[in-house]
Amino acid sequence: MNIAYEGRVLWSQMDSNQHMRHSAYADFAAQARLMMMQKLGLGPEVIYKLGIGPVMFREELFFLREVGLNDYLTVTSEVIKSRPDGSRWTIRHELFRADGVKAAIVIVDGAWMDMEKRKLTLLPPELSEAYMAAPRGDDYVEDIPKAK
Repeated sequence: MNIAYEGRVLWSQMDSNQHMRHSAYADFAAQARLMMMQKLGLGPEVIYKLGIGPVMFREELFFLREVGLNDYLTVTSEVIKSRPDGSRWTIRHELFRADGVKAAIVIVDGAWMDMEKRKLTLLPPELSEAYMAAPRGDDYVEDIPKAK
């Protein structure tokens, strides 16, 4: 299991029904994604220096089990689809409670954006290669762009 992030559910992440609010699941996934990228050598200090940042196109959440206050979560991150150059990608996060129960699945589609031009861009070759070393799901597929 590729553990990208572990942490405890905070009071500020709770809703009025006494379980973790819906947007907190996305926050845990985002932190896990950041930690995975950091481990790959693509932390904010590296990509922002190049004027590049991640951009999201879609985020899908599947709520499977309740998560409560002070529950300890383990969040995994794995690439399940990517273009060969790493320019566009899909990452799946799974959130597990301390009792081993899978509480949620978060799937995101994204790409890299030139922060100045505000247009999609490629990572430099050495960073693209680092990104392609990200953990991949058993169901990984390569996304070959269609000819125009």
